[in-house]
Amino acid sequence: MDIFSFDQKQSLFAPALGLLLLCLLFFGCGPDPMATGPKVVDVTVEMMHQPLGLEIAAPRLSWKLSSQEQGARQSAYQVVVYHSSEGGEETVVWDSGKVDSDQSQMIAYQGVPLIGGQRYFWKVKVWNEAGNASDWSQSTFFEMAPDHLEKQAKWIGAISREDSGLPSGRNFHEPDMRREENKEKWSHVDPLAKQSIQLRKAFKPLKKIKKATIYISGLGHYELTLNGEKVGNSEFAPLWSDYDKTVYYNTYDVTERIKKGENAIGVVLGNGMYNVTGDRYAKFLISFGPPTLFFNLKLEFENGKTQVVASDETWKWTESPITFNCIFGGEDYDANREQEGWNQAGFSDEEWNQVVIQKAPLGSLKPQLAPSVGIQQQFDVKSVSEPAENVYVLDMGQNLAGFPSITVKGKKGQTVKLVVGEHLKESGMVGQGRTGGPHYYSYTLKGEGEESWQPKFSYYGYQYIQVENVNLPGQDQQEDRPSITEIKSNFIYNRAEEKGSFESSNGIFNQTHWLINNAIKSNMQSVFTDCPHREKLGWLEETYLNGPGLFYNYDLGQLVPKVMQDMADAQRDNGLVPSIAPEYVVFGGDFTDSPEWGVACVVLPWMYYEYYGDSSLIAKYYPTMKRYIDYLGTTAEHHIVSHGLGDWYDYGEHAAGYSKNSPIALSATSHYYLGISLVKKAAAMLQQRDDFEKYQTLEKAVKEAFNAEFFNPATNQYGTGSQFSNAVPVFLDIVDPSRKEAVLDNLVKDIKEHGYRLTTGDVGNRYLYQTLARNGLNQLMYQMHNHYEAPGYGFQIKFGLTTLTEQWDPRKGNSWNHFMMGQIEEWFYRDLAGIQPDTKNPGFKHFYLKPHWVGDLEFVKASYESRYGKIVSEWKRENAMGTFHFTIPVNTSATVVLPVENPDEVLINGRKPEKDALVKENQHGSFPVYKLGSGEYEIVVK
Repeated sequence: MDIFSFDQKQSLFAPALGLLLLCLLFFGCGPDPMATGPKVVDVTVEMMHQPLGLEIAAPRLSWKLSSQEQGARQSAYQVVVYHSSEGGEETVVWDSGKVDSDQSQMIAYQGVPLIGGQRYFWKVKVWNEAGNASDWSQSTFFEMAPDHLEKQAKWIGAISREDSGLPSGRNFHEPDMRREENKEKWSHVDPLAKQSIQLRKAFKPLKKIKKATIYISGLGHYELTLNGEKVGNSEFAPLWSDYDKTVYYNTYDVTERIKKGENAIGVVLGNGMYNVTGDRYAKFLISFGPPTLFFNLKLEFENGKTQVVASDETWKWTESPITFNCIFGGEDYDANREQEGWNQAGFSDEEWNQVVIQKAPLGSLKPQLAPSVGIQQQFDVKSVSEPAENVYVLDMGQNLAGFPSITVKGKKGQTVKLVVGEHLKESGMVGQGRTGGPHYYSYTLKGEGEESWQPKFSYYGYQYIQVENVNLPGQDQQEDRPSITEIKSNFIYNRAEEKGSFESSNGIFNQTHWLINNAIKSNMQSVFTDCPHREKLGWLEETYLNGPGLFYNYDLGQLVPKVMQDMADAQRDNGLVPSIAPEYVVFGGDFTDSPEWGVACVVLPWMYYEYYGDSSLIAKYYPTMKRYIDYLGTTAEHHIVSHGLGDWYDYGEHAAGYSKNSPIALSATSHYYLGISLVKKAAAMLQQRDDFEKYQTLEKAVKEAFNAEFFNPATNQYGTGSQFSNAVPVFLDIVDPSRKEAVLDNLVKDIKEHGYRLTTGDVGNRYLYQTLARNGLNQLMYQMHNHYEAPGYGFQIKFGLTTLTEQWDPRKGNSWNHFMMGQIEEWFYRDLAGIQPDTKNPGFKHFYLKPHWVGDLEFVKASYESRYGKIVSEWKRENAMGTFHFTIPVNTSATVVLPVENPDEVLINGRKPEKDALVKENQHGSFPVYKLGSGEYEIVVK
């Protein structure tokens, strides 16, 4: 179970000086002593560029380095933080002085206490191993969150919770909504409590502006304009949360957008997950209250004085042109209800309504640091069919999460209705039976030339758009119909940056990578959802079972902490972490309490530490982790936990769902054991001696109980002998070392008996894949996935899909846009390309480059943007020669393991290394191993 190794102090590689000497002696790659120092690039604070709204008392500063020299590393640094953009010695709040250290990530601020709401500027310089200094980096900034923001504004809206008629509770989901008593509860809701409203406020700055900052939370979601122009590029802001525990606000610097004289603030509010009240399709009903707004604009003047424009009783509201909006059901818009200029200066709002002061949500108001959701891609119409007279189905070419946008011409009062879906019925019409319906968008024209529109507060998973009785581009135009002149499909997902790339000579693998990432993007929203249509819920198991693939592909520096906050908010008083977070609806039973899901709160902080070298989540959420494992202990009998979903959706002739191939108790107990082992390591890290001893004893007891309950020493099989039953104890090091090979042999035998096909599911896939990969069975992995049959990714490619589906055979499943089966991404990066973290040196300060040659693969190209810089691993082979290209970032080192046993010749950058350069490490067998410093390497092996 090396991915969870704790030891931070021991190192597998020689000290940095020895590494440099090795590089100098054998590769001729040492830096020129007359050369200048490296260049400082990509400076960040808390893994963000110029962040606004930091609450941490000692923000952590980081930077990357660029150098043309091989073996370049940092030997010292100096950081200076100022209270002014001008710099000046009199404004210095912290000068670290020259610090002899190679640390370039997560340098904690150590100056005077930082002031809430203030902006600070900083720069850094470094020295290389030869003592040469870099230039100062460009000055950049970070800004602290204001203190006591909740006291500076009021929550406002159109109606109070008390007058709205909205019921409370989280037990209203699909089956419950058909019950008469629940229909009755929701029938008394005031229509105004569901209505989108728009609010406005005019103001004049008192003096010349130096800085202007907006802090806003509009629930469920808002669109903010200043003087008629949208502020920010978000859709569905702020991010979802459990509003009884946490409420996020957004921060915007609008200094350049404030004008002299009158300015106007305009806000449109929609329901989102805050107020799911139904009327069309809804997976569940829940309301934290009617739409509500919190707004604070702080104006800072050049004379040092300030002015605040805050949400209060002086604001006005009216119903917006959005006549219906539901995150599950769609959106309707009547352009005839528009009021021109409503969000600009000079508009008369005398006929508008006075706002109602509402009770604040129960949750704590916190700055949103995780990236927003936005429109990232657009797609045009790929083809058009007419399955029935005057009914047109537009294939947009890509299944996605999002909504359409249209430009249309027609007469006042004409309506365009857009029905979206990811599959077609036998009739050729768009189907929503498997994904939840009715969900649609409608636009009523005002009849004034070309009109453009897109929804603001609803989205769906779809590829097809169905429209009726309209004129489409390229068709004969009929006068009695509205004419769509342009229609696009908007792909929305979280703005977490893409950090990885993968390509190979195998078409199936390339298409699989593409399929999985389209599904990840579709479900990387405010949370990692299961699907973008039917549920939109944050099922937790995919966050860690697909975790390595997510970390390789995306920058999750702020999104994962947000997910951890969701889990902590969802944790019950008894310690249970439910299977979804935020827990908007209580499903009950195993769908609320399954160890394979809840243990995400323990595993995810460790993965974060492994990839980013940041242990802060382990420290912050240690109480959450501990309480959850203690809760599982209360459900155990003789250390065996027997409840949950097991290896969900395991493959076979049976209907997908609960684990059928493997015992649920085996799955639940193995994850109980996993959680215990990680809490034990967390206790050691945090120097909690009593806890360490407690969980160390418990870990041993559960391991013994697991083997006694599930292992058959006569057959060397666990549980039913299924692939999951045998893979998970090997992966977690539960199996006795003397039995490991026999258990592996049984695992391989079962795979062969199933025609080299898997039988695992959502939970078991990762354990199966990585058990094979980490035990020298990559050739078998290749054979299992290099085909076009089900179960397999190739079958979905052959089926013509553009996103990964819920079931291996999409014809049997409901959703065609799930990423829960996408665990092969880890194998692509970690094993085929060989980019592997070193758990003893987390954050890729030192790492492994250990590619594998399998099957008939001719080449693999992969990259991963680590916190230190881009890591590249590329290889190709032809005839008896292999060529490797590696990029190792400045200030890091790598252990390179070449996949060629006993090579005749190895050339590194055209030179033959001395024999002493070869590292003797028994765990790598007869493969040649080298320790390399930073730089570009071309290695030829014959």
